[in-house]
Amino acid sequence: MEVQVAHNVETARSLLIAGEWIQGRSTTFTVLNKFDNRPLAEISTPTAEQVREAVQAAVRAFHDNRKLSPHERGRFLDKTAAALEARSDSLQRTICAEAGFTLSDAAGEVQRAIQTFRLAAEEARRFTGTLVPVEGAPGQVGRMCWTMRIPLGVVAAITPFNAPLNTVAHKVAPALAAGNAIILKPSPHTPLVACQLAEALMEAGTPKGLVSVLHGGAEVVQGLLDEQDVKFYAFTGSTEAGRAIQQRAGLRRTQMELGSIAFGIVCDDADLDFALPKIVNAAYRKAGQVCTSIQLLLVHKNIFPIVEARLTERVRDLAAGNPLDPATVVGPVISPASAQRISDWIDQAVQSGATCLAGGSRQGNVVAPTLLKDISPETPLGCQEVFGPVMSLVPFSTLDEAITQVNATPYGLATGIFTNRLDEAFRFITELQVGGVHINETSSSRVDMMPYGGSKASGFGREGPYYAMREMSEERVATLLSNTNRGKQR
Repeated sequence: MEVQVAHNVETARSLLIAGEWIQGRSTTFTVLNKFDNRPLAEISTPTAEQVREAVQAAVRAFHDNRKLSPHERGRFLDKTAAALEARSDSLQRTICAEAGFTLSDAAGEVQRAIQTFRLAAEEARRFTGTLVPVEGAPGQVGRMCWTMRIPLGVVAAITPFNAPLNTVAHKVAPALAAGNAIILKPSPHTPLVACQLAEALMEAGTPKGLVSVLHGGAEVVQGLLDEQDVKFYAFTGSTEAGRAIQQRAGLRRTQMELGSIAFGIVCDDADLDFALPKIVNAAYRKAGQVCTSIQLLLVHKNIFPIVEARLTERVRDLAAGNPLDPATVVGPVISPASAQRISDWIDQAVQSGATCLAGGSRQGNVVAPTLLKDISPETPLGCQEVFGPVMSLVPFSTLDEAITQVNATPYGLATGIFTNRLDEAFRFITELQVGGVHINETSSSRVDMMPYGGSKASGFGREGPYYAMREMSEERVATLLSNTNRGKQR
């Protein structure tokens, strides 16, 4: 199913079930170009019966491929990485159109997804348990004990629009590497690149039926939750949606990467020449639509005026507009509704006493990169996730004050701190209630082999192929006592 990204509307064969692309028999929705809102494709969605068919096909494929060796799994994952690399240009064009990414962000998204598949291929080949030294316990002479990692079966992956290829890769590749079958339900905003990824997997020789693709919204998620043969749900999205999925999943396993209000902290000894370019990139790339995009930048009062002046100049210079223009740094947000909400939140903050230092305007789906100070913590920008190209400067006086402010939110995904004092760095590392603390890096710092995930209302479980494979499998203990050693136990 070759997806052509153009302004003539196409009707895609939307669903991948049992290794075949078919039409959904429920409804259709239109995929829009996020810069100009022109239609790209019509996508059909499955009925409840088709969801059930997909799950049962995945169950059969899982059982039919239980004897695939780690070498074989690693081989088709490596071939998938090569297939993605070969179609890199097409993937980038699709991401620019349906996600609104700039050319630079789209290229980075594709390269990271290729790396994620390569990492998963490596981990597939060395996926193993541990040796347990039971002979160190009384009466266990001659007994061996070890653990094994056993795949769970069928994994459902529910993915967002803001990393439409690499977040999908972080769920699909580890699931397959661990020996599972997977059903992918991508965001309705960005289904086309997910289809291209599925094509790459099939081209690479992934056994028929191990990968399924279903499109749609909450009704498809509900259908997947109704199917008890789905043993694991990997979800990235809002805290509210994650809470609902978790409640419905019951005793079945889940991994949740949820909402966030990401902080950056600039201490008074920070190297500003080093820190400020990183901060601007972390706040505004992908139009701020990243869970770890800096929303609140805490700046020590001693350097606040300097940081304010330098960031204001940098943010004003950021080019925003058409993502296909190589000069563009900030492209459109995902929808007119999101653009309107972000614009409204900026207006509310200014009306409540905030000062707009840069940006603040909107044209279509493009919200100008915006920098504020003096925001009220009672306004949405001070207490809710903006998910847009908006950063607010907040002064602090002491480490205790900064730590308290970060920990006061219900979220805890990641925080970046710029300081050269080791004692302060270790205080942040040990006292911040977040999943990741990055010293002299930003909250959005991520290498795909790292464990990635949050705490509190930002979720639980970890991504990164090594860690996700353990989430998507269970540990089994095995022991062996040979006949010759039975009489030696005491």
